[in-house]
Amino acid sequence: MADAHDAVEIIVAKRDGHELSDGQIDWMVDAYTRGAVADEQMAALAMAILLNGMHRREISRWTRAMIETGERMDFSGLSRPTSDKHSTGGVGDKITLPLAPLVAACGVAVPQLSGRGLGHTGGTLDKLESIPGWSCEVSYDAMIAQLESVGAVICAAGSTLAPADKKLYALRDVTGTVEAVPLIASSIMSKKIAEGTAALVLDVKVGSGAFMKDLDSARELARTMVDLGKDAGVPTVALLTDMSTPLGLTAGNAIEVQESLDVLAGGGPTDVVELTLVLAREMLTAAGRDDVDPAERLADGSAMDVWLAMITAQGGDVHAPLPRARESQVLPAPSSGVLTRLDALSVGLAAWRLGAGRARKEDLVQAGAGVVLHAKPGDEVSVGQPLLTLLTDEPDRFARAEEALEGAYEVGDGSREGTSPLLLDRVT
Repeated sequence: MADAHDAVEIIVAKRDGHELSDGQIDWMVDAYTRGAVADEQMAALAMAILLNGMHRREISRWTRAMIETGERMDFSGLSRPTSDKHSTGGVGDKITLPLAPLVAACGVAVPQLSGRGLGHTGGTLDKLESIPGWSCEVSYDAMIAQLESVGAVICAAGSTLAPADKKLYALRDVTGTVEAVPLIASSIMSKKIAEGTAALVLDVKVGSGAFMKDLDSARELARTMVDLGKDAGVPTVALLTDMSTPLGLTAGNAIEVQESLDVLAGGGPTDVVELTLVLAREMLTAAGRDDVDPAERLADGSAMDVWLAMITAQGGDVHAPLPRARESQVLPAPSSGVLTRLDALSVGLAAWRLGAGRARKEDLVQAGAGVVLHAKPGDEVSVGQPLLTLLTDEPDRFARAEEALEGAYEVGDGSREGTSPLLLDRVT
């Protein structure tokens, strides 16, 4: 049978600013996934979408077409409701680690399919893989069983979920079309909808350490994703949160796991605790369980119990010490006063250069590498006191990490006020 559509006609239509029909979208996504449309043709269409945008109907159909290229998970048979969270990525963003067991401790199952880090943003799987024995590979049947018994699973997404996305994502990366909001939104939401969660909370980061640097572009992405969720029948809400400064006091892998354990033990940095609780309440409300206060589950240790069960179920040794970097170097405060600025992107780049991140998907990461913050904006510091500690197994990495941090922080005589709020907006 001859194909019903023509790739060039579809490219030209979007190039000239026209809306694509449902049939054109379905055909193009399917044909590209099975290799009938060439990379250069999809690259041309991606650029046309970047330049001319898409209407809500087009983005919804595009997302649906991507989902249809693979399988869908179904958690409707579980004895409890499901809710999930997706973060657009940042520096020190370890929130998934304490959040998933916390929400599970409140009676809502969390099927968290996570990814690896690339560049300056850390990946949840990389962090958890610093726990000896822990595996991100969980079969569908094992995932269902773990959600029923433990209530939370954090694992890698299988290749059967929206395979069109994997192919298109790699193409966008090398053709300058990563920034197209319709393609970002459909990439994220196709996987989350295919994952089968009954409700979704999005954490859209804003600021230097985030993909979206300003509030307007972050709001556009949030609005697009919330609409996609609703169009697919998945109640979705988005929070816009600040990423101009790193979250918490660590950026790395094992050191972020330790900080997450501090939170689960009832301590931890105030910003990490605050965001974990804000997102937990949103996830519980979305799942119809706003009768439970997650703060109580942190305080009484039940969230830690779920964490221990979740890590153990995936082969992790919860009693083994976390890896530590062999080398460390301290950067002292240049003067006394108030730390007025600490740039998230610079800290993320430094952690990456120390070995905590990767430049290519196949690169290995160092479990112990990263940056420890000894002060946050608004804190008073004294000249010579430790401001940042750099950690790595390879001391020849220190110089480039220090370069990334040149001009990244300022100490002034400003007031302790003036740090931006964590929660910037809510999109429903």
